[in-house]
Amino acid sequence: MDFFEVVKNRHSIRAYKPTPVEPEKLRQLMEAVRLAPSARNRQPWKFIVVTDKERIRRIYEATKGQDFVLQAPVVIAAVAYPTDYINTNGNIAHFVDLGIAGEHLALACTALGLGACWVVAFYQDKMRAALEVPEDAHVVAIFPVGYPDEFPETKERKPLSEIVHAEKWGGNPPDWA
Repeated sequence: MDFFEVVKNRHSIRAYKPTPVEPEKLRQLMEAVRLAPSARNRQPWKFIVVTDKERIRRIYEATKGQDFVLQAPVVIAAVAYPTDYINTNGNIAHFVDLGIAGEHLALACTALGLGACWVVAFYQDKMRAALEVPEDAHVVAIFPVGYPDEFPETKERKPLSEIVHAEKWGGNPPDWA
């Protein structure tokens, strides 16, 4: 699958087959994460790969009712550490950095025939406890991962002409949009 097919075929998967994910595919997913860029190449992340059903149940209990988490044979937590770097533009670097690494993970899942879903609807303190993450680290997202047991329709997306401006905020869209 070429890159644009992967992007087009990536969906938030919320139903998984019970089939285990092969260790080689997990290694490939983590390699995609490892190669993600980050501010000043700090790589401020740790990724926790969870396959233990009891721990997955504890992760689920830290979410806000995300039942599909329990179906996934793997849950991967994206944890920011350290969390102290602020970009020159005022953005907290680890949110951007983990966003990039997380999307590398989501796209790699699609390329490998797996499904994943970004989950950020959880209670930080409960998720830290479920994963035994220290107080000075921040769980940014979790990703239930597995073989899809659903194939969602592609959602309607805004046309380029609504989201692209030429030259300045509020400028007309470019001719090619």
